[in-house]
Amino acid sequence: MTTATATPTVTLQGVVVPNAHVDPAAFHRYTRRLMTLMKSAAFAGLGQTDQFSILQTGVVAGLSIRFSGTLTTTHGTGTVATTARWPYDLIRATRFTANGQSNLINCSGWKLKARDIMGRGDLTDRGIAQGIGGASPGTSRTQGTLSLSGESWGVGQNVTAIADGAYAVDLNWYLPVAFDFIDLIGAIFAQTSSTDLNLAIDWAPPADLFVLTGSATAVLTGNFVCEAVLFTIPQAPDGGIIVPDLSAFHSVIQSRFLPVTGLNEVRLPGQGVGRQLMRVFWQVWNGAPSAPLPINAANFGQMGWRFGGNDTPEIFTDGQHLHYFNERLFGCDLGTLAGFAVMDFASENAFRDSIDEAAATDLRFLCEILPAVTLSSPFIEHVQETIFAGAVGA
Repeated sequence: MTTATATPTVTLQGVVVPNAHVDPAAFHRYTRRLMTLMKSAAFAGLGQTDQFSILQTGVVAGLSIRFSGTLTTTHGTGTVATTARWPYDLIRATRFTANGQSNLINCSGWKLKARDIMGRGDLTDRGIAQGIGGASPGTSRTQGTLSLSGESWGVGQNVTAIADGAYAVDLNWYLPVAFDFIDLIGAIFAQTSSTDLNLAIDWAPPADLFVLTGSATAVLTGNFVCEAVLFTIPQAPDGGIIVPDLSAFHSVIQSRFLPVTGLNEVRLPGQGVGRQLMRVFWQVWNGAPSAPLPINAANFGQMGWRFGGNDTPEIFTDGQHLHYFNERLFGCDLGTLAGFAVMDFASENAFRDSIDEAAATDLRFLCEILPAVTLSSPFIEHVQETIFAGAVGA
């Protein structure tokens, strides 16, 4: 085994690591991937938060959350329906913090499902039937649900007239701590007492998920499990450790913007030197009850991104054109049911296409809402995925 020269200490992402060899080739040759349980417990309940620490072991590349439980509906004198946020926005927000970097991941469950499709490249929901819209159990849809085959929604999304019953619910979300499993950019070195990793799961309040009238109730009970995707840390011949290049953090952050009819230029918060923009994706929520607008030519005109005064490198003439481009890129219809529009700079060649925020200042994405759309309490939920430099040195 050959490694780089060891130093007495190396600072990785703000954590001092003694006697470490930064040698990505040797690390990838000798490490081993593990799945390790971080937490298993009854979930705190709708509108509550579960918060816990991540074990200080290995290099953390990702976190997988599974919820399994039962939804019990009772009419009484009223009715039970679900909103467009059921079931994946059961997680209203996941907040992952590491070594003083607050909220490296801070977004809702539905955004995590969309990013999972974007990140893997070979993941598809085609052929997986779920009920969406109309009277329960909903219209069967086999594309654009963002669902895994093994998942169970219990009841349909945005459906009415749900009968009394006890429905099994089983859902899964993946939190991408590292940008990918190949280079492990953004993975976190956890195997030191100086590491401080925490995950908070904010569960949605009932009003986000259900529409209840009269004395009707919808009670969700269950448990959640969090498992981490870890990589073991090889030992060097001199007794030190071998680590990959952990000079950067990976961030997935959700924000909100209030749009108007016409061309909206939505500025991305938190821009700065040393940051690379990998993706920005968004939904336009509208109406009462609120639901995402489909990405098509009837709802949206120009879509693209801009920087500086008026530099516009990419512009799609209407929403349908961007819809086609996204489906071709990800192999998934993100735009029809879930209403996701994506400006992607990473899937095909991140080294070539990602945006250096030091060179492209005042970044914003473009979203033109056409006059034919009647806006009612609209808002845009948008997510920017970035890689930025962490503290590193000898």
